[in-house]
Order: sequence, then C-alpha cells, then structure tokens
Amino acid sequence: MAGVHVVANQKGGVGKTTVTVNLAAVVADTLGGTADSSPVLGVSTDPQASMLEWAERAGNELPFDFEQCHDNPKLLGKLREIKQYSHIFVDTPGSLENESILQAVLTQADDVIVPLEPEPLSFNPATRSIERVIQPAGVPWRVLLNNWDPRDGTADLEQTREYIAAKRWPAFNTVIRHYKLHTRAPADGVTVVQYAKNRVALEARQDFFRLALEVLGTGGDGPRHASAVNGVSSTNGG
Repeated sequence: MAGVHVVANQKGGVGKTTVTVNLAAVVADTLGGTADSSPVLGVSTDPQASMLEWAERAGNELPFDFEQCHDNPKLLGKLREIKQYSHIFVDTPGSLENESILQAVLTQADDVIVPLEPEPLSFNPATRSIERVIQPAGVPWRVLLNNWDPRDGTADLEQTREYIAAKRWPAFNTVIRHYKLHTRAPADGVTVVQYAKNRVALEARQDFFRLALEVLGTGGDGPRHASAVNGVSSTNGG
C-alpha cells in the first residue's frame, strides 16, 4: 500500500505545486525509480492543472508517474488502494471553492504538508485551511516554511516561526529557500533532481532532500498530529 502525502493550503501561490513536484522527484530519485518504472506517483487535483502543464513539458524525463485527477473523484477515493507505488504525492487546489476535492483527498492521506510563506499575509489563509479542513480530518500534518529568500534577511522568517510556535503547530525543521531555479523549472520542464551541477543548484536540491528525509520519517520525527507539540506524537514512515 502506498504512503499518501498531501500538499495543501487553500491560499494560492504558496508553492504547493513546486513542493509536490520536487518532493516526488527527490523521493523517486532516492528510491531508484526509472522513467519506465517509478515507485512514485504524482497526482494533481487542482483544476488549474499547473502540475499537468509541468509534467507535459518534462515529458519522458519526469522521474515519477503522473495523473491529473481533479475530475475523477472515484480515483481520489481509492488512492490508498493503489499497490503499484511506494509513495503518492498529491497537489491540491488553492481555493476555498474546491474544498470538496481537498476533503476527499484527506480521507486517503497518511500525512499533510502545509506550505507557508514567511510573510504575515499568509498567516490567516493557512490558519483557515488548518482549522477548517485539515485538523477536522484527523490526519497527521506539519507546516513547511516555503519560499524564504535569504536576501530579505531573517525578520519575516523569525516572525513566522513565532506565529507557528504561538499556534502550537507542528512544523518541519527544513526551510525551502527561494531560488530562481525553482520558478524557472516548470517552464523548462525539469525537476530539482535535473538541475545543472553547480553550487546554487546543489543548495536548491539539498532543501528538498532534507524535506524528503523528514517526510519519510528518516531525518526527523516523522509526520505528527498537532497534539505532538504536547508530547504525543504519531510517526508514519510511509
């Protein structure tokens, strides 16, 4: 049975698709997948189909299998029954209008990754997503600080960490830094494991490899319920 990892935040533009694609690519690369036989499936449930466009540009070079499923609720309700893959990574819509899709996917999830950009305007939408949809689903979840640009300094990053701590939200140790490589990748049809071999590309890849270790439960505490901050944790290595 595949481990189902859902990337969710009902605010658009927080990097859900980038996180989903690159995390799926890193896990597939780590597990030794090939273009003909991948242990990883990427699923897009977003009607805007950004992940589909990225996958089409990548073509046969995409290191994982892919399905666009926003109009296939029957499949969304059976993700955990798929035996062909070790891990399934699911991109979700960035809109409250598609809440039913997110709710359907959460019934299949082993854990949820909630990308949060380190800026105050991102706080309220993330809070609504967590409190209205994700927490009621009873699925282990963690917040991911995403798209932080070190050139902006650490003030916003620290403020966001303080907000997360005040909310007593579980969070990943990994922070995904902002790189132009990430914003160019969809248009170029490449994933993080296919970046050019130079210092900047190596740093960009390292963030996602660290995140993959945490998601798979081998480089951190593993997925946790919100109650984990009170000393009760639930680990699922996928």
